Amino acid sequence: VSTQSTGSSGINAEYGMHILKGDTDGALAIYKRAVENFPENSELLSVLGLLYLQMGDTQKAFEHLGNAMTYDTSNVKAIMGAGSIIQDHGDFDVALTKYRVAATITPESHALWNNIGMCFFGKKKYVAAISCLKRAHYLAPFEWRVCYNLGLAHLTMQQYASAFHFISAAINLRPKFAPLFMLLGIALTHLEDPTNAKQAYDQAISIEPDNPITHLNYAIMLFNHGEKSHAATQYSKYETCQKKKGGVDPDVNALVAKLGPILHLGS
Repeated sequence: VSTQSTGSSGINAEYGMHILKGDTDGALAIYKRAVENFPENSELLSVLGLLYLQMGDTQKAFEHLGNAMTYDTSNVKAIMGAGSIIQDHGDFDVALTKYRVAATITPESHALWNNIGMCFFGKKKYVAAISCLKRAHYLAPFEWRVCYNLGLAHLTMQQYASAFHFISAAINLRPKFAPLFMLLGIALTHLEDPTNAKQAYDQAISIEPDNPITHLNYAIMLFNHGEKSHAATQYSKYETCQKKKGGVDPDVNALVAKLGPILHLGS
């Protein structure tokens, strides 16, 4: 009897019960026992790896996903999971190599084309990124993450009308995700609609008041529109939130070094 199928239906049913109850630990325990009994079962290894990934343990996730690919080089779950971990570490070329294998097996996967698109985005190849993301959007037009990524890519390319279109679509699908409103504020600012841009920033802050980047972008927008006092208030909120969060992106640091003294002087 092949270990690729032995007992899998019973395991999947029990796993499904735990997932429906929100009991990830229970599902993890089931698959750990299953892998002990069937250590060469690629499907079990891949699901166990994805559970570890869901729980934030990328080291164990990568280990089990790698083992799954050892026994089945065409296991798409394992390829996608391992690729996403590699991608998150900034190794875009290695991740793309993994995704190319998956593309020959499941060329109609929107998640695959989304990830490929964001690899190209990470490599600053924005035209290729938008092309792949639009394929993902064609395959899954109601997937908010794809709309979000398309909005981000178009913003980066300074294609503000297109960015507005995809960000608005993402907001309709995910109305409680604060970063979308921040991106909407940026797009509307460049479309010379400061009134609605301010409303977008205010909505982002009402949903997630402690996001320092939202306050910083809002401060920049207000400063550029001559509202120095209001800008200084937002910049002060940025500083407070950033101290709580800790760690600053080098690009943000450079911007703060220029903007901070101006806003402090103007306040």
